[in-house]
Amino acid sequence: MTRTEMTSATPSTRTPLYLSAAETIRANIRNGVLGRGLVLLEGPIAEHLKVSRSSVKRALALLEEEGTITRFDGRGYLVGPPRVDIPPVRQDIKTLDLLVEEAHDESLNRPNWKRIHDQVESDVFSCLVFGQYRIVESDLAAYFDVSRTVIRDVLGRLQERGLVTKSSTSRWLVGPLTARSIKDKFELRIILEVAALRSAAPFIDKVALERLCREMEETERQAGPIEAERWFRLVNAFIDLAILSNPNRDLRSLISNNRKTLQASQNALFSLGLSGDALSIREIRMIGELLIVGATQSAAELLENHLSKSRDRTIAQLKIVAVLPQPGHLAPYFIPV
Repeated sequence: MTRTEMTSATPSTRTPLYLSAAETIRANIRNGVLGRGLVLLEGPIAEHLKVSRSSVKRALALLEEEGTITRFDGRGYLVGPPRVDIPPVRQDIKTLDLLVEEAHDESLNRPNWKRIHDQVESDVFSCLVFGQYRIVESDLAAYFDVSRTVIRDVLGRLQERGLVTKSSTSRWLVGPLTARSIKDKFELRIILEVAALRSAAPFIDKVALERLCREMEETERQAGPIEAERWFRLVNAFIDLAILSNPNRDLRSLISNNRKTLQASQNALFSLGLSGDALSIREIRMIGELLIVGATQSAAELLENHLSKSRDRTIAQLKIVAVLPQPGHLAPYFIPV
């Protein structure tokens, strides 16, 4: 697939950045913020609006066709129609109070990594269990019409959560999600979280934990599968109360970082149609009830047992989806390795 084809594959609901940039420049010319004769340069505008230079270049070319701006003997464009008597006015665009119209605020004023992060994350989830893929920065930048700096920011944030990795040759890789990787992560969870729960016990908010246990009990009574969002909320709320109440900051950091990859893995499985595991909610509730009555040793033993069962259930889920054929709708910026 060519870059042109990839760009055209961008969801049609998103206004192309060059059109948003052109409208923003046009609006500021109408309002007099960008005065007649002001020199417009690609680089400063791209930096100020946080879009790629290629988007600004297309925007300026469009405005020239309209006669809103014009070329001159120097670099860039002049604000105003083609006239020989407009003297160039050079001013740092950062010093001007540019107005970004509300209709274009999300695409221009919002940091670009946030604008595309969720879509890239969803695309990564959709391929994790189907093998290993490479993401080419330039292809991803072309697909979303943003700079490679923005793409590195997005991929860096996904790397922090364990969704992507960077090879020794600086290639961005996705997957594969394997039984071995799940076993390793759960082994670390057992070591860290059981120890953390023991020392966190005196600091646990038992009133809040009691409310959470009752909500879990209510969830158990409801027939049918548990929605992924609710499942994650209950599980994470328990971990926050019962495990991350531990006063050891380094230990809390190790636990949180290890869980990022496992949570991403579970999210990938949920994205393929699997639902939350009701048995895990029941087990967690039982651990919580032991903590409420002060039975810390029994709670720690039950947590270890729960994590071992969760490991086995997660691997079983992975085997279920492993037999599914690779979907034909994977994002075009993934390259099979």
